[in-house]
Amino acid sequence: MMNQAQDRMCTFLGMPAVLASEPMRRLMSMVERVARSNATVLIVGESGAGKELVARAVHHFSMRSQKPWVDLSCAALPEHLLESELFGYDKGAFSGADSPKPGLFELAHQGTIFLDEIGELDPKMQVKLLRVLDGVPYYRLGGVKKVSADVRVVAATNQELEVLVSEGRFRGDLYHRLSQIMLRVPPLRQRIDDIAPLARYFLAQQDPRLRFCGSALEVLAAHSWPGNIRELRNVVTKAAVLAQGEEIRAEDLPLSSHEPQPMGSAPRRLNGDRAAANGFTTDLDEMERRMILEALAATDGHQQKAAARLGISRRTLSRKLKLYESEGAGAAL
Repeated sequence: MMNQAQDRMCTFLGMPAVLASEPMRRLMSMVERVARSNATVLIVGESGAGKELVARAVHHFSMRSQKPWVDLSCAALPEHLLESELFGYDKGAFSGADSPKPGLFELAHQGTIFLDEIGELDPKMQVKLLRVLDGVPYYRLGGVKKVSADVRVVAATNQELEVLVSEGRFRGDLYHRLSQIMLRVPPLRQRIDDIAPLARYFLAQQDPRLRFCGSALEVLAAHSWPGNIRELRNVVTKAAVLAQGEEIRAEDLPLSSHEPQPMGSAPRRLNGDRAAANGFTTDLDEMERRMILEALAATDGHQQKAAARLGISRRTLSRKLKLYESEGAGAAL
């Protein structure tokens, strides 16, 4: 296990990265080579493994690094809004379109656009995206003048797109166009040397005075991390909030006991007995949920404003809301 002095820290477009393990260093070496081309890149990996970080690294190392970076989650918006976000609209295109609005492809001209959760893209949007990737000019919604954009597309998914293609849920031609270069992000359980540096980084964010004892780091390294880096951050945050001294021990870590899950599978819920034994796990989750709902209520359901109020990204808020809905909390939204 690497010690803190050996931790390798990088920053890509403002997003910090810990690259201590050999698998991640090999991946970043590949990213640097891939970034020099204009090839479309498809990043695959489990939820929470760090796909957006890799996408940002592609832009960081590319010849387009001084040009715009634009990102969008394909699952965050319904089809009609997604189309207007990507391709823009002209004045009068629909009720409320009082002035023209450039789409994200136009805003990313000569730069990079990152399409997260590409597997969620609606079939009609798949067709339009394919044409844009092939260099065909497009119209804004309600527009009469075609738009051309020089954009490098980087996409990401936690689903097996080959399976979606075989099931007829994703276009095979679009899949092959997106995967000119495919980068696979290894799950955290295959990057054991990253666990301690990441844990220390997250802990320092919460309280620089705190530290892990040796046994706590051993427990973290032995955990399977089905939720990957996102799960690790949550575990460290909860341990830091409830720490009674300056040292976090193994028994202070609110870890659930479940096995690794394959990419694309739905995350399991915390083991109820373990949550009850820890006592605070459910309470903290409920507190977080309540804060999010209160922020949404205060902003009349405007997710971007609510995310800003909470100090989190729109992407994080969207994921939280999906989680609550799957757990039966959707009625309260």
